[in-house]
Amino acid sequence: MDYENRNHDCSRGCIVERDNNGVLQVGYNSGCCKLADFDWLEGIEDDKYKDLYEVRFKNTRKIVFRNESGQNLKAGDLVICEATNGHDLGIVTLSGAVVLRQCARRRINPETYQFKKIYRKAKALDIERWQEAIAREHSTMIRARQLAARLGLEMKIGDVEFQGDGTKAIFYYIADERVDFRQLIKDFAEEFHIRIEMKQIGARQEAGLIGGLGVCGRPLCCSKFMADFKSITTQAARCQDLALNPQKLAGQCSKLKCCINYEASTYIDARKALPDAREPLDFKDGLAYLVKTDVLMGTMWFSFDKNNMANMFPLSVDQVMQIKALNRRGAKGDPVIEKARGGDDTPDFVTGGEGDNIDRFDTNDRRRGKERGRGGRGGHGNGKGGKEGKVARDAREGNGGRVAKDGKNDKEGNGGGHNRSNNNRRRNRNDKNESKS
Repeated sequence: MDYENRNHDCSRGCIVERDNNGVLQVGYNSGCCKLADFDWLEGIEDDKYKDLYEVRFKNTRKIVFRNESGQNLKAGDLVICEATNGHDLGIVTLSGAVVLRQCARRRINPETYQFKKIYRKAKALDIERWQEAIAREHSTMIRARQLAARLGLEMKIGDVEFQGDGTKAIFYYIADERVDFRQLIKDFAEEFHIRIEMKQIGARQEAGLIGGLGVCGRPLCCSKFMADFKSITTQAARCQDLALNPQKLAGQCSKLKCCINYEASTYIDARKALPDAREPLDFKDGLAYLVKTDVLMGTMWFSFDKNNMANMFPLSVDQVMQIKALNRRGAKGDPVIEKARGGDDTPDFVTGGEGDNIDRFDTNDRRRGKERGRGGRGGHGNGKGGKEGKVARDAREGNGGRVAKDGKNDKEGNGGGHNRSNNNRRRNRNDKNESKS
């Protein structure tokens, strides 16, 4: 098998390659596409709606069709489907009873809904024409962005999807405000000679179309399994004690991360069992303020310093409620300051600011080098904490200086031992001159 000529089209979930005879082969790969399907009702048939199939197109666009071709279809088959104008080519992803579940999720009533038709399985000529249309999508998107910029429109062309017969294209665009693109559609029609359909999407949907990796190291949720986007507020982050840092809470779409909502309901339910600790607890050794709460563990951390997390001590929910009951009766809790200062109950969490020290990038050798440099300067009377400075070495070598401990000089801090040795030399020279005279 020639793997160099194999192309993985993750936007449609298919693998495209040519065999030795030059025939184009397209196979469906559910693990290589966005919003892949899993048939958890495989093998269960519904005779009443056995002709309903879910067909996948580009960018997670999926539509339920009715099979009126009389052909036996299965997941992975390429089929020619009915479109508004002409026909389209898609890939069958689901069949059987699970399709009814998809209809219910999309609020489609199979009894009254008018499903579009599946004409037949795709032939080799249909696949060739489909791949030619796909090859035009990227260049068309680049040119469409240039035309939109020339007109000065406040919009962004996110992606382009060609219809299977190559006669129509869907332009996905992003805009914060309403855009009048009537002239743009005319320019597109003259430039590309196809029918135009404009479809607006949001920032989250754009991230799902483009895909990527999140800070967790896994593919983006919006590109793997999320189809419905719910509103996310900062209240969901507050109830989980998350730092309200926009850089950490925002995803690649510049909106709040969807995963913030995953555990928000669990934290909300767990917080209902926690007592209100907005007022400090009154102990015999002072007022204790709440500084940290482990919601899921049911542990509340208190400190006697309102603005400092030092000397914290933990209390369970029952203990907090007992102390609050004592305070309401005018009594105070037992002393806990000794336990807070020297106890074995140390926090089992690390604050987010402990790893922000810039010295963590320095190696141990560089740190020791800096310490040695500061110690050497200490001998000249300007250093702090050096072991033996220049004055101490001079004194040890018999230069008339006084041995200084730890690189410290005389009281004046000016290298006193070295100055006294110079004064002795001057006196000796004066005595010699007087004797000669």
